[in-house]
Amino acid sequence: MIFKRILLTVAGAALTVMSALASAQGGPPNMEKALALSQAAIGGQVPDFTLTRSDGRRVRLAEYRGKPLLVQFIYTGCSQACPVSVQYLRRAIGAAREALGQDAFAAITVGFNVPFDSPQALAAFARNHGIDDPRWQFLAADAQTVSAFTQALGFTWYPTPKGFDHIAQVTVLDAQGRVVRQIYGERFDAPLLVEPLKQLITGTPVSEGDWRGWLEKVRLFCTVYDRSSGRYRLNYSLFVEIFAGLSILGAVAFGLAGEWRRHRR
Repeated sequence: MIFKRILLTVAGAALTVMSALASAQGGPPNMEKALALSQAAIGGQVPDFTLTRSDGRRVRLAEYRGKPLLVQFIYTGCSQACPVSVQYLRRAIGAAREALGQDAFAAITVGFNVPFDSPQALAAFARNHGIDDPRWQFLAADAQTVSAFTQALGFTWYPTPKGFDHIAQVTVLDAQGRVVRQIYGERFDAPLLVEPLKQLITGTPVSEGDWRGWLEKVRLFCTVYDRSSGRYRLNYSLFVEIFAGLSILGAVAFGLAGEWRRHRR
């Protein structure tokens, strides 16, 4: 079912790209090329770009290293697609924070319509759409940075008489700043975002003796998506299965040790 939803979401994003290319080029859109550029970015290391916060402070992407990072592009003059995508991302981020922890990852939304997407315009956009999350920043950049940044993430956008058309995309970066996943569509189910973040977080090494880290890994592993409520919850049956399995392994190991001691005598 998840894979079916992914295909439907990609198809929806593809239609958006088709419309964009048709408007910009006046002919049949090259949907395959736009999606290919997006997918080709996966595995790439994103350079250490410098962006600007709403308070005027300069921030480098390197400051976000150490945790997964979500990257979204919008333009503040958009009155339809961008507000919708921001609201759906807001819901998905809320589900991800509930499932994985408040500090498990960060997110940035970058304005690509230079110079109109200023720090002040982006701050107003976030405020007008109810985004008040210190771990989700709305950032501005100069034209050169926008060009290089969108290229690095495989983000395609086109000017139209009414503004811009662009691929609806959220990019997931790992803790080292590499592109690991593209999530398509203005609307998408929370698991499409939460599951890759969960994989990145549980895949981090835990030092020996760090029992709290191992417990956190077990908790994340046992956190599952409940479609009936649209939220993540702990599946306690998995806890039972894990500890039952460990108990069986312990009993087998104890029996083997007893047999080994008896043969030694």
